[in-house]
Amino acid sequence: MAHDLVIRNACIVDGTGASAYAGDVAIDGDAITALGQVDQQGTEEIDADGNTVTPGFIDLHTHLDAQIGWDPDLTSVTWHGVTTALLGNCGVTFAPCKPEDREFLAAMMETVEDIPRKAILSGLPWDWDSYGGYLDSIERLSPMINVAGLVGHCATRFYVMGERSVEERATPDEIRQIAELAGQSVKDGAFGFSTSRASVHKLPDGRCIPGTYAERDELMAIAAAVGEHGGIMQTVMNFEDIENEMELIGDGADLCRGALFSQVCNPLAEARQRQDERVREFRANGRNITGLTVPRSAGGVTGLSTPHFFHSPSWNQLRTMEFEQRLTALRDASFREKLVAELKRHKHADAITQQTRTWYPMGFTDRAHYVGGPDENLLALAEKAGEHPAETWIRLTLESKGKMLFHLRLFNFDLDAVAEVISTEWAMPGLGDAGAHVSGMIDAGWATFVLSHWHRETGLYTIEEAVRRIAGAPAEVLGLTDRGILSVGRKADINIIDTSRVAECQPEYVHDFPHGAARFIQRAVGYKATICNGKVILRDDEHTGVHPGRVLRSV
Repeated sequence: MAHDLVIRNACIVDGTGASAYAGDVAIDGDAITALGQVDQQGTEEIDADGNTVTPGFIDLHTHLDAQIGWDPDLTSVTWHGVTTALLGNCGVTFAPCKPEDREFLAAMMETVEDIPRKAILSGLPWDWDSYGGYLDSIERLSPMINVAGLVGHCATRFYVMGERSVEERATPDEIRQIAELAGQSVKDGAFGFSTSRASVHKLPDGRCIPGTYAERDELMAIAAAVGEHGGIMQTVMNFEDIENEMELIGDGADLCRGALFSQVCNPLAEARQRQDERVREFRANGRNITGLTVPRSAGGVTGLSTPHFFHSPSWNQLRTMEFEQRLTALRDASFREKLVAELKRHKHADAITQQTRTWYPMGFTDRAHYVGGPDENLLALAEKAGEHPAETWIRLTLESKGKMLFHLRLFNFDLDAVAEVISTEWAMPGLGDAGAHVSGMIDAGWATFVLSHWHRETGLYTIEEAVRRIAGAPAEVLGLTDRGILSVGRKADINIIDTSRVAECQPEYVHDFPHGAARFIQRAVGYKATICNGKVILRDDEHTGVHPGRVLRSV
């Protein structure tokens, strides 16, 4: 009898870190049924032609909680080999939720993660109260890939305390209720609990989101309740007090199955070393702690196609125009002179000029350029050309017929520091924030960058280690025993990749969200096929329209 699908002539990298080997892969139903030499034919066969076959990648940090409502393809990550996405990070989730609290949670997601509130309210069914009900609702949307979720501190705290949750300390009884609700959510399928202690995460009125200043007793009670049902704790720490935050993360990990925290690669070597020491100490004492960081420079994207560029009366006028009108206006010499002159006499002229030190052209080719050194930023290019940075911006924009984009490197801008961090055993590449900050950032292609830069171009990772870091290791963090590794009996979540050409394409600014809201998208090249639960969802970098994904539950 024929197999459902056979992949032939593959270089198999199984996700464990073991050496690659040549062979075939047989799939029947949603599972891998043979590896190595497969003699039987397949009803469908794919000739890998020596390409690399890997497990599907697992994205541990997304905010696709809203986008899944109108984009069940989850395009932000499925262009990049991801077959399992973890929703609900940073404490902001849509469940548990009383009907009267929907507006609050949607508005909070808008200000924290830059997802339009109007799109959230109209694009999701909102037919749940409990976290388990939310997972049921997501399942009915038939996602293209597997999704798992964390329950958020904001929603849980607001469910129990209402408006008092924003700024007041929880009473002992409220702490008990919050912890019980968190534990029940894990029992209902959440893989754990997420919280943010970063003051940059704000409500529409400027106050910090619920849970930001939660006391130790509340956090430990939650960790214990989550741990009772095998869940993990995910934290965005207060980066101004790392020593204390690491203590909280470590102590919380003692009470649950593990801790996952967001990591910014501080360029100060002493700070990185101290954090490495603390995490190694925790892990040596049996605490399961994992850091997650963006494997490249991360931040905003700007260009003529976006609303994100300089501010002055004439620049603001440019912002009101459609793209072709903007391009025509830039071709007018007198208008260009006005644009530059206004910035030169701006009251913050020096600050504007210095800010362009963080703006890096993303290149003229179809591939996004992320690795230029300090001599390639906009200010450096302007000084070399004897121009004001705005003149350089305009010149590059016109030379590219308006297509040039600029990457605003806000964090992880020191790739040497990034390399040092992601070389530790405890720090995993990720943190792409897929589904968040949609109108100004696009870092969801992190897995593709790991393969193109950290494996192919620098050799920091062997192909075996690169795949382990983006498939096998994340599966272990979530406690997934049937995904993340290629072995007989495991689910057939698989990539076929041409590692010689895999790369992130240039971002595109599109208006495909509900009500015409804008977002950045970023496709990839080099993915011959992506398979989820035995079905081909991507072929030659294009989606097939098949939706075999499942909602994964912790129980």
